[in-house]
Amino acid sequence: MVRGKKNNSRPSSTLLPILIIAALILFSSSTVVHLITEVWWFEAVGFAEVFWTQLIWRSLVWLGTFVVFALFLWGNYHLAMRFTPTEGGQFVFKQRYLRSRSLRFLEIRDLDLYVKSLPNYIALVAILLTSLIAASSSIGTWETIVKYLNAKDFGSVDPIYQRDIGFYIFQLPFYEGIRDWLLALLIGAVVVSVIVYILKGSINTAGSFSRFISGKPKIHLSILLAVISVLVAISFWLGRYHLLYSEEGVVFGAGYTDVHARLAALSIMSFLALALAFLFLLGTRQNTTTLPVYGMGLFIVALVLLRGIYPWFQQQFIVEPNELAKEKSYIAHNIQLTRQAYGLDVVQTEQYPAKAQLNRQVLQENQSTIGNIRLWDYRPLLSTYRQLQEIRLYYRFRDIDIDRYTLDGNYQQVMLAPRELSYDQVPQRARTWVNQRLKYTHGYGLVMSPVNRVTSQGLPEFLIKDIPPASEVDDLQVTRPEIYYGEETDTYIFTGTSTDEFDYPSGGENASNRYEGKGGVPMGSLLRKLAYAYDLSSLKILISNYFTKESRIHYYRQIKERVSQVAPFLRLDNDSYITLIDGKLQWVLDAYTVSDRYPYSEPFTGDNRNFNYIRNSVKVLVDAYDGTMQFFVVDENDPILASYRQIFPKLFTSSETVPPQVREHFRYPLDLFKIQAQMYLSYHMSDAEVFYNQEDLWRLPTEVYEGNQQLMEPYYMIMRLPEGQTEEFILILPFTPGNKDNMVAWMAAHSNSENYGKLLLYEFPKQQLVYGPKQVEARIDQNPQISQQLTLWSQQGSKVIRGDLLVIPIQESLLYVEPIYLRAEQGELPELKRVIVAYDEEIVMEESLEQALVTMFGKEKPQQQPQPVPVPKTEVPANLAQSALETYNKAQKAAQEGNWADFGRYQKELEEILKELNSGKLDAPKKRSDLSQ
Repeated sequence: MVRGKKNNSRPSSTLLPILIIAALILFSSSTVVHLITEVWWFEAVGFAEVFWTQLIWRSLVWLGTFVVFALFLWGNYHLAMRFTPTEGGQFVFKQRYLRSRSLRFLEIRDLDLYVKSLPNYIALVAILLTSLIAASSSIGTWETIVKYLNAKDFGSVDPIYQRDIGFYIFQLPFYEGIRDWLLALLIGAVVVSVIVYILKGSINTAGSFSRFISGKPKIHLSILLAVISVLVAISFWLGRYHLLYSEEGVVFGAGYTDVHARLAALSIMSFLALALAFLFLLGTRQNTTTLPVYGMGLFIVALVLLRGIYPWFQQQFIVEPNELAKEKSYIAHNIQLTRQAYGLDVVQTEQYPAKAQLNRQVLQENQSTIGNIRLWDYRPLLSTYRQLQEIRLYYRFRDIDIDRYTLDGNYQQVMLAPRELSYDQVPQRARTWVNQRLKYTHGYGLVMSPVNRVTSQGLPEFLIKDIPPASEVDDLQVTRPEIYYGEETDTYIFTGTSTDEFDYPSGGENASNRYEGKGGVPMGSLLRKLAYAYDLSSLKILISNYFTKESRIHYYRQIKERVSQVAPFLRLDNDSYITLIDGKLQWVLDAYTVSDRYPYSEPFTGDNRNFNYIRNSVKVLVDAYDGTMQFFVVDENDPILASYRQIFPKLFTSSETVPPQVREHFRYPLDLFKIQAQMYLSYHMSDAEVFYNQEDLWRLPTEVYEGNQQLMEPYYMIMRLPEGQTEEFILILPFTPGNKDNMVAWMAAHSNSENYGKLLLYEFPKQQLVYGPKQVEARIDQNPQISQQLTLWSQQGSKVIRGDLLVIPIQESLLYVEPIYLRAEQGELPELKRVIVAYDEEIVMEESLEQALVTMFGKEKPQQQPQPVPVPKTEVPANLAQSALETYNKAQKAAQEGNWADFGRYQKELEEILKELNSGKLDAPKKRSDLSQ
């Protein structure tokens, strides 16, 4: 009988572990399949080395944590069981309750063997689950580990401890991570051991407090608590460095109280924690727990005194009565390191006199600036694009991008938008699996228009339009218009199937195509179809007859998601933009390295972001047709990027290898400029006392759009800076005082390659009033002619839209330009109807920018005409009057086109012809020929 029971118990005793293993395999099968498909994807995009580096480190961290936690917790459980033997090895809980009447059936049915092993199984499951949770929680620390192993110096030190900034970015997070990891491990061991000791009666909660535990259990717990105390001591010691991120003072970073009170307190508490650890070990030699208990009490008292009362006393009675004198040097540290962290320490400051010296000659000398004034606000232009050029309901323009091109030798700013496919707008009856995955696979082409040209109907003048794309300029030819990867492409598709893809609408029929690119993952084999069917939970992938050996699956097609899949450690700008390079559509994404560990640097919070260091170190180029990604380095001096380049040596491409035709389209990032401008509102003040008093605080200007006040956004424009020799692509933004609406300065960021990233600040004279955007708009509202016209339009069923008010710096003067659009109340097709120009004290509104400038600057002083001298008609050439008329017509055409250089030349030629007509010279044809040359 006994032998039979033993044989029957063997399979039963292993049943639970088998079930656990089976559950783990079932749970992990989806993860394994997903990892396999991820390997295929990374191999297809050419970044397999990045995937394996991340996977190996994540696996090592996960496996190491799981093994260490499982073994350590099980070891402590095993020790606790050994240190508290009871009758039959049973728990006190079982002795007291298991043999009660309600549970006596366990003995009757001869299940005592299971009852004895049940606690071990419960403990095993609990320990495995705890280890799994710990391993999953720690998997994200792989990046901290590899950055620690590939740390770089910043070349500058903090002002308190004189440590290189790299210590705080790379080493300190690693040390804190190790501390947290060990604390979690030891606390888990304490919890497991205490639970065992309580259930087995080794902890006497009813007895004397000084003798509630004794013997080996006491030694066991004392050693664990002693090690925890050592880790607490390390935590206090590392906390000294965290004072550089203190928010207790007048500025972010260590202040007077932090350095003179909290620093000493943390050092003392660190030594007290070590003393407490010694008391725990010393207590193992005694029969009572009095010594460690008193030690913990004294430790808590010291914590309250040193971490609470002492710093409060010093702050209240020493610092606050003399705050400026005490905090001045620490404010200076905050200003210096904040400017370094945001790249504001390299801002070059110049004076901008804002003189009223614009005239026709100055405008002619700055014709490239005048010819690139942006008359199209991106918001009404987006609505116009959608009405005129989306062509079909399933196409969508997501937003408007701004870039510049050299067209027929002219440097021209343009606005453009890719025509992406939005499957959500396909009619419901057409939303089949075949259409979604095999037919509607890509968008098509783009629309482009110059920023300053308007048709007679008030609509944009297109450089590229229609389907297929038709270009008005030889320099802009689209040879590969298909968009398989973009901002709207958030679903997976298949190419290379036995059915044609929908290409674009063509009259009453649709043009079709077959994908010819190298994008996507090959999935011709049955194994790959099976894997993707399981990973994507789609049986149709496995049973569809459309797939061939050349079939490919395209996923991670949304460009930001695609880039983040390869480089999750990079932050991406919100404004990715499309470019046309060598006939191909290419996306450009600005990528940042960020950190929240820069000492003394004021954190930037917004858009769910929190950091105090940022660099635009990488530009990512994504091909819209095949999804190829290239990570170009644009900041070789960023230590964080240098660390990543060492971790992933094949990921990044050096800045020297960027093709010139690609570099021409790099622009200063919009998000970075906004962040820098926001921080510069306070941190333009370099004097600590001025900063403390906040006496020169700036703010961003406001403007009105569709009746709502909003912050003015930075805007790109082509202009020549005061000290510049040629026009450049610039990103600018004005500033106003904290409590006034006049302008005090404007900031500019270069985008051209030779000056890329250079920041300039132009300050206006403080004794001079320079109108800010809000004041100019108020003056426009107060102009009776303009206000009357805008009101009249509004009463006639039209919606008046006032576009961005642009402040245009021209040769130490300022010109303000605001476009006016009209839109039907029930319509979505805004038309540009008027342009308002403000300069000095004058405001005009005309049908075009050219007419407004002529009205404002084109008036000539009347000249006293000499008495006409009678000239025989036979002495005047017959073609002289005709030449005068032709020259006049040429001048008018040049003015309408905004070509002020030709306008001035024709005006001079006309003046000479009129003089000839007046004097009756017969050699006029020769002179006119000379002028034309």
